[in-house]
Amino acid sequence: MRAWIGRGLWMALLHGSVQTGVAAVAARRAESGEAVRPVALVLLVAAAVVWGAVDGWRQREDRGTTWFGAALLAGPLAGVLGVLGTALLVDQSGTESLGVALTGGAAFTALLVLAPAAVGLGLGGALPGPADQRDEVSTERRS
Repeated sequence: MRAWIGRGLWMALLHGSVQTGVAAVAARRAESGEAVRPVALVLLVAAAVVWGAVDGWRQREDRGTTWFGAALLAGPLAGVLGVLGTALLVDQSGTESLGVALTGGAAFTALLVLAPAAVGLGLGGALPGPADQRDEVSTERRS
């Protein structure tokens, strides 16, 4: 499987699950719903930053393109998963919010995957990668 597909599927699953969880908390306890949203946002951002940092640290080839494709896949797929999860597990709502999830929601989710992943790629790329460490070890052995 191509790397962007795997990253896109996992990020869509994470975003759809978090969206469903936030909707469930808001439906059960309205006052807690507003407190959970920032925590959920931080969780989603942290996941993309960490995964992007690992790709940057490992110096994966085409890592920027990989995350761009993953964001484009995760956006609409997370919207569909979030609407389905909310409809089936939370409030038995219909698919009337699917249009919004596939337009503005998908764009926001794609941005919420791509921007933190780009930050992570930059942070991870600044660290010495595994190839750099192997070069340092071989240089030390020759000395």
